[in-house]
Amino acid sequence: MTRSAGAPPASSPAARAVAFALLLPLAAGAACVLGFAPFYAWPVPVVAVAALFLVWTRSGSALQAALSGMAFGLGYFLAGVSWVFVSLHDFGSMHAGLAAAATFVFCAYLALFPAAAGWLVARFGGDETARRLALAPAALVATEWVRGWLFSGFPWLGLGTSQVPGSPLAGFVPYVGAYGASLAVAAASALLAGLVASGAGGRARIGWAAGIGALFLAGGLVRIAQWTQPAGPAVSVALLQGNVSQELKWRDDVRTQTLLAYRDMIFAARARVVIVPETALPAFLDELPVDYLESLRANARADGKEIVLGTVEREFHGKAFEYFNSVVRLTGDKTETYRKRHLVPFGEFIPAGFRWVLGVLHIPLSDFSRGAANQPPIHAAGVAFGVAICYEDMFGEEVIDALPAAQALINVSNDAWFGQSFAAEQHLQASQMRALETGRWMVRSTNTGATAAIDPSGHVAKRLPWFTRGTLVADVVPMQGMTPYARWGNYPALALIALLFAAGMRRRR
Repeated sequence: MTRSAGAPPASSPAARAVAFALLLPLAAGAACVLGFAPFYAWPVPVVAVAALFLVWTRSGSALQAALSGMAFGLGYFLAGVSWVFVSLHDFGSMHAGLAAAATFVFCAYLALFPAAAGWLVARFGGDETARRLALAPAALVATEWVRGWLFSGFPWLGLGTSQVPGSPLAGFVPYVGAYGASLAVAAASALLAGLVASGAGGRARIGWAAGIGALFLAGGLVRIAQWTQPAGPAVSVALLQGNVSQELKWRDDVRTQTLLAYRDMIFAARARVVIVPETALPAFLDELPVDYLESLRANARADGKEIVLGTVEREFHGKAFEYFNSVVRLTGDKTETYRKRHLVPFGEFIPAGFRWVLGVLHIPLSDFSRGAANQPPIHAAGVAFGVAICYEDMFGEEVIDALPAAQALINVSNDAWFGQSFAAEQHLQASQMRALETGRWMVRSTNTGATAAIDPSGHVAKRLPWFTRGTLVADVVPMQGMTPYARWGNYPALALIALLFAAGMRRRR
């Protein structure tokens, strides 16, 4: 095979430079996903980000560093969130080519954030390796934080989540939350990059290595502290997983079958609290047959249990209905309701100027209204449960709004939208992060998985297999007390980011 005219040889300096500046970050970004569920290989992101930082220390311009960050982001998000294609094509009925293009554009948008971090490092880090490495963790995590709230936010695959639950760096989570854990990962990566860049010799190499060891040792030591304590005896909780196919869920000819299947599961559950997944019953709450709801309440009274149901509510205001993605306690002395407040763009609401998307994307109930901020917990069997619906539990700063009143956390979800991709497992790991941040049990009831009970240390105590119908019963201990993160939210992590920026901007030593 002959090489085309003008193309540099594979071994030429130009080809090697392209491979180092673009292909290495691209591969590192894709490898970084191995740190997340279902793999949980937490050392990989430390090494992968160190490779990116090493490229940034050798970037000749801010543009070159930004392109390297863009390549890293494309590898990271195309490997990690390409399940968006499944939602758009398999369940949203979007043409495969259009869905692929939309998924790539979305991942390219997400890649702009590490690109911006690279630009900042090269623009303000000067030509000194140590100075760039001081700026790199702050820049990368600052842009991750912006990604978590800009345009309603998409904090999926936050770097710190890759360390939960097994890494020593997860010890920082109860203190500084997910972004603080991301900063710890990035700091370890910067120290590792400094170790590699220092070459074979001397005291500098020892210093970089000692810094890595000290960081991991500190994370392990601070994890010893216990910030929350039991507030009462354990309560048995039944988590239902109906495994209802997303394609069939809203069809009239299977609606009765779905209602009866969930009623049978509720009747058979032997627990004080029975939790039913997000929008489990394919009807508005006020449209459910009266005798159906009464049969659930009668069973609850007879068995001494309480039912917490994921459902869809509607209210008529003026000339139109408002719809709410809700969790309702059906039984007990009074009805309590939580309404989802952080909606998914295009999935649950259409942003202004994008109504045309409905012509190519066919998703039922894509026009929800937001619930109020700071809603109180739902009480069942004497336990106060803070509620998050679907990917609301990606936002740690919102979950802690229910504390200190909430003694345990509930997440109801329907990750059937993402098929047999990594999405459901990644979502489970985010719930593990929330349990560790708050020092509370987190129980998850989902349609197809991952239904699980997570203890306050972030470990999965029990779970059901994917894509099976079943009921998971777990003993959940109500907890009291506040972790530092629950008290202060993201402010300590942002303060640390600012301090690292200040250190990196100081004159060269």
